[in-house]
Amino acid sequence: MVIYLSINQSDKLYYMEAAELKNYRQAYLLSLFTIFYNVAEGIISLIKGYEDETLTLFGFGADSFIEVLSGFGIALMISRIRLNPESSKSRFEIKALKMTGTAFYILSAGLFAGIMVNLVNHHKPETTLWGVGISLVSILVMIWLMNAKNKVGKKLHSKPILADANCTKICIYMSLVLLASSLIYELTGFAYSDVLGSAGLIYFSLSEGKEAFESAKGKSCHCGAHCDNDQE
Repeated sequence: MVIYLSINQSDKLYYMEAAELKNYRQAYLLSLFTIFYNVAEGIISLIKGYEDETLTLFGFGADSFIEVLSGFGIALMISRIRLNPESSKSRFEIKALKMTGTAFYILSAGLFAGIMVNLVNHHKPETTLWGVGISLVSILVMIWLMNAKNKVGKKLHSKPILADANCTKICIYMSLVLLASSLIYELTGFAYSDVLGSAGLIYFSLSEGKEAFESAKGKSCHCGAHCDNDQE
């Protein structure tokens, strides 16, 4: 005897909606984790970078606070979609991206000025051990966070979440720059390792700033109105 089990269309839609809500909830929690982790990382990096007179670590801390803007924008987007899936992109999302891009450009300018001052004064950090420790923790956390965002972003077919995962990948590169410059200084005492590390941060900051502005342009139509077909 063969028994046929059937699921009606409404039940199928219910299970699909439940799975989608679960994925959006996971994405939202990941965005909150991104915010709180970067705040903690930024505070510690700024304090220790200032105390040890390490420009690369200080710049890394400033970058962490800029990443908070990106995380906040994703959290806002997810909240809006969950409450009103058919809504268009908010003006705040576009402004947040422009603010993020501007902040990255300002950080790049600040780091460049710091490099010039350090070169003129032949300045050397007191120690870069904190840079080694913070970068190692950041690399491990960011790799996990990037993979988690990629996974949920693919499930939701969400370009903003996948773009945020790519932003997290840039954070890994910046952490590697911090680790390399810190290790070189601790192992060799090379005076300009901090300068080279800061130059690496400038490169990635400019890249992220450009990406933020390009993303902001992509979120609106040429006439200035929001595009309904830009939904994720």
